Amino acid sequence: METVSTVIELLHRGAREFGDESYLGGKLGDAWQRFSFKETDRLSSAFAISLIKLGFARYENISILAEGRPSWVIGEFGVLKAGCTSVPLSTKLLPDEILFRLDHSESRALLVSENNLQKGAEALEKVQKKPILICISPKNSHTEELAKKFFLTEGKDFFYYDDLIIQGLAFLDAAEGEGSTLRQKLADIESSISTDDTVTICYTSGTTGNPKGIMLSHRNYLHNATKAAEVVLILRGWKSLIMLPLDHSFAHTVGIYVFLYKGITMYFTDAQGGPLAALRNLPKNLTETNPDFLLTVPALSGNFMKKMIQGVQAKGPFVYGIFERGLKAGIARAGNGYNKPSLGTRIKNYFPWALANALVFPKLRGFFGTDLKFCVGGGALLEIKQQEFFNAIGAPVYQGYGLTENAPIICSNSAKKHKFGTSGVIIPDLDVRIMKDDVTECPTGEIGQIVTRGGSVMKGYYKNPEATAETLRDGWLWSGDLGFKDADGFLVVTGREKALLIAADGEKYSPETIEEAVINTSQFVNQIMAYNEQNKFTTALITLNVPELKEAAKSAGITGTSDPDLDRIITLIRDDLIRFKDHPDYAHIPVQWRPASFAIIADAFDESNGLINSTMKLVRHKARDYYRARIDELYTSGAPDPLLPGNCEALKKCLI
Repeated sequence: METVSTVIELLHRGAREFGDESYLGGKLGDAWQRFSFKETDRLSSAFAISLIKLGFARYENISILAEGRPSWVIGEFGVLKAGCTSVPLSTKLLPDEILFRLDHSESRALLVSENNLQKGAEALEKVQKKPILICISPKNSHTEELAKKFFLTEGKDFFYYDDLIIQGLAFLDAAEGEGSTLRQKLADIESSISTDDTVTICYTSGTTGNPKGIMLSHRNYLHNATKAAEVVLILRGWKSLIMLPLDHSFAHTVGIYVFLYKGITMYFTDAQGGPLAALRNLPKNLTETNPDFLLTVPALSGNFMKKMIQGVQAKGPFVYGIFERGLKAGIARAGNGYNKPSLGTRIKNYFPWALANALVFPKLRGFFGTDLKFCVGGGALLEIKQQEFFNAIGAPVYQGYGLTENAPIICSNSAKKHKFGTSGVIIPDLDVRIMKDDVTECPTGEIGQIVTRGGSVMKGYYKNPEATAETLRDGWLWSGDLGFKDADGFLVVTGREKALLIAADGEKYSPETIEEAVINTSQFVNQIMAYNEQNKFTTALITLNVPELKEAAKSAGITGTSDPDLDRIITLIRDDLIRFKDHPDYAHIPVQWRPASFAIIADAFDESNGLINSTMKLVRHKARDYYRARIDELYTSGAPDPLLPGNCEALKKCLI
């Protein structure tokens, strides 16, 4: 690859090398609209010229609040070419969270989609320095009505992306006059941009505290994209459907920069009509685009897995029997992915796997289209159960790990080298240590804090020198995550240091270890958050798989919701919750960390109350505060007892 020092130069290089090949694709009405690498470069320059014409200057910040779409990517490249910095925002943010980020970043403009125009306009009514709004969706009666509702004046404090593109193209093509002047300004700005300039300010989701603005530079993105591409092999001409939000650093780095580097087409899930429409459109979009590989997060792939299993169960016991035996055989044949089982084991399990692979698995893989080779999972720890399942059916999901402060990829499994239960091998030219304390490095196999050093490591936190000094020490990024390196060179992530459970005696333990054990063995638990803040016993907040629970209650002869019936069902849940203690993979979890009691939560943890972030990870401190009364109830008597009024009330709500 020719040497480039900024992501803008990477775009120019993509336009030259891949030219008219498709880079971006999105639905407009019922048709897919595609943009080549060359068109993306030209249109982003047009947008940049319009921003310069509007008076935007170097180093000013511009926020983006929209679902992934071609105009998101083109718009951000235009922001960068105008010498400004992008501030990607999650569409799942609550109004006060948007307001905080706009104020903190002092954004001069906010790019919004039609679905987020009202939310953006509402935030502007309270912001300290009011930015202009730029709608990156086409003009229609709905957007015009919203503009009138919020007293936005088109051409003054409200603009349409399409109009700015048309205006910018006219200036780009003008032989002389103002067009010539603006083109020269654009060229001057680009020549002044250095590899250490900030590309994005990405605010943390705040899973363990207040959000911080992570400054990532051109150097950070280029290093991470090119080095990650050496670990996970993807080929020019491949296609992918981006199901994750572009404000998430995983999708941002891989989707925009790795794809640009390798010549990959990036399609976006059709979000016309809002988030629910996007969910409905996903299966259709997958078959329409036939992706070669996908980016996913555990919550999303876990949902796919459940739907697949339910679909096979609906086919009846004969087909389900073939599936179940084939799945077990496929898991046995794969071993842990790195250490292969014996030849005898592979031969013994060949026939049931081959039968399922001929009759059942192809239909399951068909959910992703016809061309899928693999998926890469990030954003949170991917349970072994999922890794084994998808590998067995022939649609492997390879676990990766990173954090936004590292731009974000630190390591990943891949088709050429993977081990289930690990986060993969470390990308080249990134130093990773496991530290017992500030000066002592852990030996192989011992858990400590993960620290990194290299070109991917962030510049620091925006307007937060104290947090920067705490996290960046002598060039090393202290992640706050715990893990270890195994004897085969794989990194294993065990949890978040600040999220550790703390017992009354000061002992600490990773909640993720317990949560994974429960999710992988429980029949009734749908979601779980383990809890212990210096208490005598561990508890958990749980949401339920209600259909499974109803079926089990019926089989046990429980047909009502009287107090005795509810007590019997709660006892079923209690026994199911700790089934993991008899599983060989989880028997090592000490008794004191097994949930001794639990609070049943009637409604699933979701984004509506801010308990789930944009990558579908639980925001622990918010869940703790939101359900404080239920947690307090668990500890009121001083002894573990799940037969509580709160549980009876929540269970009734679930069952009725």
